Amino acid sequence: MINIFVLGKKGLESVTGINPVHLATINALVIGKDSGVVEDYSYEIETFAKANNIPYFFRNEADNTVLANAELNIAIGWRWLIALDCPLVVFHDSVLPKYRGFNPLVSALINGDTIIGVTALFGTEEFDKGDIIGQRIIEISYPIKIETAIQKLSKEYAILLERVISDYSSGSLNASSQNEAEASFSLWRDDEDYKIDWNQDSQKIQRTIDAVGFPYKGASTLMDGALLRIFDAEIFPDVNIINRAPGKLLFKHQDGLVIVCGSGLLKVKDFFSEKDDPINITKFRIRFK
Repeated sequence: MINIFVLGKKGLESVTGINPVHLATINALVIGKDSGVVEDYSYEIETFAKANNIPYFFRNEADNTVLANAELNIAIGWRWLIALDCPLVVFHDSVLPKYRGFNPLVSALINGDTIIGVTALFGTEEFDKGDIIGQRIIEISYPIKIETAIQKLSKEYAILLERVISDYSSGSLNASSQNEAEASFSLWRDDEDYKIDWNQDSQKIQRTIDAVGFPYKGASTLMDGALLRIFDAEIFPDVNIINRAPGKLLFKHQDGLVIVCGSGLLKVKDFFSEKDDPINITKFRIRFK
């Protein structure tokens, strides 16, 4: 029997993609909630569990007596520690050993990687260092928003979960060690990491805006001390600026504001307050920080 610890869109797509013949192997679903995103899909996961008569608990209400009946734990999108009372399979948002750690997909998109993927590995005390059970890899092109990347990757999660459950059921859950020489790490992110650094080049800033949009809170910048959110931006042809000052407004167009970057220009069409209210910017002399 299997416990599945699940959170988010990728978790939802994974469990709803399980072959019905394997649903009987699920001992329980443990559902996580995340206040740091706009949508955590916990309600949809709960609805799936109810519709398929699968025992479920929310993270802070889990019944350890019931969970102890399982022989394998699987964690998908999970951000909390799980006691290693039985083997644990972790689904990680990268092609390991690259991007061990936190928010690996966001980091990959900001860095402009054209290859993204998901890895299933055995959990160990050192995070994301366990032996690899399987991987699914896809190619992407830019610009791409994280919502689209998650949708594409969610399908690969579902395929990989079905394979893991099938291999486990047949007693052939094999794994291979990681190449430590190729390991890299992605740090956890907080509100500071949503702030746009206008000293960067326009392409990286655009990728950052796209990588922290829905279901995340959105990239932020300050105007006269007020925090604004930006969800969409596009590259604008650069011009010769003799006193380049990143963050300053250069042009006002009917469909947006053109802002100076460390190199290149970026056009932003819409700005929003922290409460998601549209902000109408009328003045010209603006320095975004």
